Amino acid sequence: MNFNPRHFIRMSKWARNPPNARQVKLFFIVLGLCLVLFGIDRVIGWPEWLTVDGTPSGKINR
Repeated sequence: MNFNPRHFIRMSKWARNPPNARQVKLFFIVLGLCLVLFGIDRVIGWPEWLTVDGTPSGKINR
């Protein structure tokens, strides 16, 4: 595993000045919503009306 030294600096900053409770709560709410949407997608499936048919007309094919 290649671990960038910048991560150690970021971890030390978080250890010295952790995020407040509101930010942590917001993070877990967003994470929970993402997991709920993922679960619904796995159980029910992807809706047909959100499926793209072909490539968009403005896309450049290389």
